[in-house]
Order: sequence, then C-alpha cells, then structure tokens
Amino acid sequence: MSPSIVALLGFAALFLLIVLHVPLAIAMMIVGACGFAVLVGPEPASALFADDVASVLGSPDMAIIPLFLLMGSFAGAAGLSADLYRFANAFVGHWRGGLAMATIGGCAGFGAVCGSSLATVGTMVRVAHPEMLARGYAPHFSAGTIAVGGTLGLMIPPSIIMVLYAVLTETFVIDLYIGAIVPGLLAVLLYFVAIHWWARRHPVEAPRGSRSDWRARRKVASETGGVITMVVVVTGGMYGGIFTATEAAAIGAFVAFLFLVLRGRFDAREFWRMIVGVAATTGMIYMMVIGASVFNYFVAVSHVPEQLLGWITASNIPHLAILALILALYIVLGAVFDETATMLITLPFVLPLVIGFGYDAVWWGIVNVVVITIGLICPPIGLNVLVLAGLLRRIAVRKIYAGIVPFLAMDVVRLALLLLFPALVTWLPGTMR
Repeated sequence: MSPSIVALLGFAALFLLIVLHVPLAIAMMIVGACGFAVLVGPEPASALFADDVASVLGSPDMAIIPLFLLMGSFAGAAGLSADLYRFANAFVGHWRGGLAMATIGGCAGFGAVCGSSLATVGTMVRVAHPEMLARGYAPHFSAGTIAVGGTLGLMIPPSIIMVLYAVLTETFVIDLYIGAIVPGLLAVLLYFVAIHWWARRHPVEAPRGSRSDWRARRKVASETGGVITMVVVVTGGMYGGIFTATEAAAIGAFVAFLFLVLRGRFDAREFWRMIVGVAATTGMIYMMVIGASVFNYFVAVSHVPEQLLGWITASNIPHLAILALILALYIVLGAVFDETATMLITLPFVLPLVIGFGYDAVWWGIVNVVVITIGLICPPIGLNVLVLAGLLRRIAVRKIYAGIVPFLAMDVVRLALLLLFPALVTWLPGTMR
C-alpha cells in the first residue's frame, strides 16, 4: 500500500475517532503510531512514544504552560480583571460606546495575564456585562463585545496556543510573542472602530457614560498600578532579553499569587481547586502535544505534504488563492473544534505548504492564531459564543451573533492586512533579534 493511501486512511480514521468522542490526544496517538508502524515498522513506532514523552516533558517551552495558567488563575481570583476594566473605563467610558471599548481594553489586559480565550470570556462576563446592562447597553451588543474581547486572550502574549505552535514547529516562542504585538494592537484598534461605528448607528444601544475627572483617574491608576507593573515586567522582561519566557512565567505566577494573598482573597479550598484545575489542563495539553508529535511523524514519513506542494506548484495556482482556501478551512474548523485541536490537526499538512511557498514560520503562526480566533466567534458553533450563551441564558445565541457582526468585519480586514503586508508580523521580531 502506497504511503499516500496510508495517510489518507489515517486521516479518515482520525476524524472517525473524533466523531466517536475518543479524546483527540488518544486519537492522534493511535492513528500516528499505527500509521508509522505500517510505513516504518512496529519497533520504531514503539520507540517513538518513549522519545516523544521524554522530549515533551523535558521541553522548557512546555514548562511555560502551567506557570502561565497559574498566573491567570491567581490573577482572576485576586480581582485583577476588575481593576483593568475600571482603569480602561476611567479613560474611555465617557465616549459613545466607551464602556464597550473599556471591555475590549479589559479583555486585552486580562489576556496579558491569562493567555486563554475561554478563560477571558468567563472572567470578563462577570465583570463587564452587569455594568454594561446597568448603563443601558443592548444585551446582545454587550455579549458580542465580550465574546470578541475573549479572543484577545489568544492574541495578546502570553498566549498558550502560541507556546504550542512554538513547540511543534521548533520556533522561538519569544519571536511569536514579539510578532503578535502589532496584530494584537491592530485588533484592539479595529474593534474600537467597530464599536464607534455601531454606537453612531445605534446610539440608544451604546450610550455615553459619565466622564471621570483626573482625580478619579489617578485614583484608579494607583489601584491598578500593581497589575500594570506586573504585565510590563513580565512582557518587557521577555522582550528585552532580561529573562527567558519560562522565567517570566514563573515571575508572573509568583507576583499574581502575592496579589491574591495581599488583597486578602486567599482561600485554601479555592487555592486547591485552582491547583487541581491547572494540573488537569496542563496534563490534557501535554497529552495533546505528545499525540500531535506522534501524528506529525506519521505525516512526515508519508511524504504527503511534499506531494501536495509538488501538485500545487505544477498546477500554477496562485499562492494567495491556496492560502485563502486554507484560511477558510481554518475558520470552519475553528467554529467546530477548540483552538488547540484545530491547530494540532492541521499543522502537519499546512505548515510545510506555507514554508514551501516561501513564507515565514513566525508569520504563519500569527496568521494561524488570528484565523482560529475568528472561528471561535463564527456561526454556527463558535465556542466563545456557546460558552457565553451558557453563562447568559437569557440571551439567545442568534442575538449574540448579531452583536458580533461588526467585529467580524474588522477581523476580516485585519486578516487581509496581515496577508497583504507580512511585515506587520515579521518586522518587529527581525528588528529585536
């Protein structure tokens, strides 16, 4: 049996196992090991597991994940998300649509200490949604703003999904974090534009708030100074080469824990619950990375990516057209799977094509994350929207999607800019090397 047929059968088997609700990590391990055994031999396949487990467990980049997860858990329990929201509201809350802009700003700030989209949604909905309703904002616009703001948890470093991409592609995670700065800021700016447009067209649904005087702003800034300092130290230290990403994660987790204790919010039972939750999430991610690594080896020995690249080159199809097709596929998958599953399933096939087209791996990593975040808010099964609908049971899912429409338009603009101008991603990492 030819390697390409084995690869095709393996991919079909993977989706069948997913449909049968086999955990993705186990499904990738089974398909990867069996396919590798067919193409190379049983003994190399059995040795593959031991090598991959040792490689993942010993990876310093993977050690970042539990530390940043701890930082996000401690920061949320310490109330830092509410501080960031109040800080943003003090400066832009008096604009028309300003409270929605403050929500986006708060999501961006909390994303900088969390690194997770769903965690950002779950935290900010408790902080921002009641306040927006009290100020007269339309419920569906409030919910849509929070769902979209949650995606910034993946775009603003420290992003867990970027760590996984770095591990699987052997890319420097710091380069990815630096490359995400401009696209992340661009996302916030474009979301502000969407809010401004919506507020002008629907002024009743996004009213102005009261203006904070400078005394009130200084008070809020002083109360928020600690968390802003933490974000600056952690991210600035990484970007400035003062310490590694792993050291930054450890410092961030320690500082967030200090906030939790010094604010009098430490509770032994809640602390244990957070530790168990982080351990469970970390174990799941480690298993998925091991499974993806085994599956990657199977795809590599099948030589399917090289065959695809050769076929595309011979067909003279424009590279941008192929990329557009791949990105459309990512949006569809992102609406069905979570961000980790979407990346792990597709990366073995897509990355060799992108590199073969002459594009940079860091650029594709950021574009990959952007398009996955779009999938998280796309109908019919955008996970951010479903999570939000579960937390806000009085708002219909279709209403939340209606509130997301202007933001989706801005996401398409951002994606087009990154495709047409790769330097938006690659210039800053190249400058800071």
